[in-house]
Amino acid sequence: MANRGPSYGLSREVQQKIDRQYDPELEQVLVRWILAQCGGDGGSAVAQPAPGRDGFQQWLKDGTVLCRLINSLHPRGQAPVAKIQASAMAFKQMEQISQFLQAAERYGIAATDIFQTVDLWEGKNMACVQRTLMNLGSLAVAKGDADTPRARRKSQENRRVFSEDKLKEGQSVIGLQMGTNRGASQAGMTGYGMPRQIL
Repeated sequence: MANRGPSYGLSREVQQKIDRQYDPELEQVLVRWILAQCGGDGGSAVAQPAPGRDGFQQWLKDGTVLCRLINSLHPRGQAPVAKIQASAMAFKQMEQISQFLQAAERYGIAATDIFQTVDLWEGKNMACVQRTLMNLGSLAVAKGDADTPRARRKSQENRRVFSEDKLKEGQSVIGLQMGTNRGASQAGMTGYGMPRQIL
């Protein structure tokens, strides 16, 4: 974590709400997937992280695991992150996280689904990091590049083409969602402001 004092008031409440979104079960699923995906990476297997939110954050913080993960989703020779270095310098670690995020966006993750570098590096929003990795896993499953145990397949387009005759046929049908006014009348209604007549 960054060298930052404790937060108070509204800031503390907001941070606690963000921290409650973190899912320990999803952490285990993601760790298993990342270890399986990066395991056969030419002898440079990824080590197991310490359990818990802080262990997960420390494991991903330098960006090397993330860069190996995104490289494992591409064919050999087409890896988006060419140079992966383990470094203790903060700006190098943040640079590698940024390289992962850019590669993930090029891979097909929507920009709105991607976490910010400080979310991971400072451990501010690890739930957002989990969501990004889960979206990456789902997209990799849809593309056939990976297999994750809990990832849902992303929906794909299923375009329908109707003839002009079929479209005109649909214009003459009144759907039941539109409702009906058959049998409706104002019988039994009283004027506005009048007391109800109970007999």
